[in-house]
Amino acid sequence: MGILTGKRIVVTGVLTDASLAFGVAKLAQEEGAEVVLTGAGRGLSLTQRTARKLPHEAPVFEFDVTDPAHVESVREAVKEHWGGVDGVLHSIGFAPANCLGEDIMEAQWSDVSVAIQVSAYSLKTLADAFVPLMSSGGSFVGLDFDNTVAWPAYNWMGVAKSALESTSRYLARGLGPQNIRFNLIAAGPIKTMAAKSIPGFKKFEDVWDDRSPLGWDVTDSLPVAKSCVALLSDYFPATTGEIIHVDGGYHATGA
Repeated sequence: MGILTGKRIVVTGVLTDASLAFGVAKLAQEEGAEVVLTGAGRGLSLTQRTARKLPHEAPVFEFDVTDPAHVESVREAVKEHWGGVDGVLHSIGFAPANCLGEDIMEAQWSDVSVAIQVSAYSLKTLADAFVPLMSSGGSFVGLDFDNTVAWPAYNWMGVAKSALESTSRYLARGLGPQNIRFNLIAAGPIKTMAAKSIPGFKKFEDVWDDRSPLGWDVTDSLPVAKSCVALLSDYFPATTGEIIHVDGGYHATGA
């Protein structure tokens, strides 16, 4: 028996088998969970193809977090499929191109608001969809990137990640009485499709392994997946509103 045996886990953010969320979904199944994936827009067909690469092909439900109608439709689809939900992985992030790069002044609110809605407010949107299916409590886990400092070119996505962290804390406070936990994994840089869209990502790669006490492999997402699966399990029953760094220790070091 694995640590997720009997658990029903919704995983967002799977596009390819290189996605961080794919690693979480795969390990969750290996640890005994039933898994469904969500996808949206042009990426939906990609998610459907990638779902076949899991140890057990997972159903895929459409869920665009910017479409209010999808909140009810995905809830009803998952309810019909399972009846309830035990855990949700938030792996959703997007920023228009001019929100990233060297010129932080280029982006306008119309662009920044998209980054914040998709990357941060979407955690609350997931709660809207799935908390009603968590009659016995549950766990939300989000993928984060440390934003206690300003990174090269990360700009408004860094601001959106700060908003995600605050959103998680307030949801943890508000929904704790229902035994629903919210925690984030601040992962080190991993080579994914999303990472390729970040200008200057190579700068992270170049220094992370050298500065991390435990070392860091940008091609190995398993440490991140293991941490997410642990938080989705019952092994952290009294932990909520937390940000756990899974980055080789980089965040704790100086120059």
